[in-house]
Amino acid sequence: MITQKEMLAHFLPILEKSGKRYKKKSMIRAKKAKPGQLVITKTSDGEETQNTAEVGDWLVENQTSVNELYLVKAETFEKKYTIVQALEHGWGCYHPKGEILGIIVNEAHFDELGVTKTLKFQAPWKDSMVAKPGDMLVVPLDKDEIYRIAKKEFGETYIEV
Repeated sequence: MITQKEMLAHFLPILEKSGKRYKKKSMIRAKKAKPGQLVITKTSDGEETQNTAEVGDWLVENQTSVNELYLVKAETFEKKYTIVQALEHGWGCYHPKGEILGIIVNEAHFDELGVTKTLKFQAPWKDSMVAKPGDMLVVPLDKDEIYRIAKKEFGETYIEV
């Protein structure tokens, strides 16, 4: 498995040269996660990754065709989202803010790493994550982490800036 550090070292120059800026176009639902809660993130093409909630983490539900769930650290959540409306059972509706830099990964990117068909790498939260040709590899503008957004879900939730 390729580490976060190795992924950033390899893909940052590519992202800085060829990446495009995007912002999330759709609202999200979110609530405080329960510490110890296991969240398995599933996209339209299957299980993407999993993460266990720690104190202060937020459970986020993207408004995609599969209502993909994932965890976000409190400090990251505050940077990325603004509350629009409180909902029932601790949930809220949030407007996204900020941008990401992203590229569509292809088989040539995988070949450079000696990987075929699926790239398995360490997610920012230390669990494994997969990327497939056509998916997006993205970094926040502070370029401190890299992660995958599945092709279909990216199209449902992001627009180019």
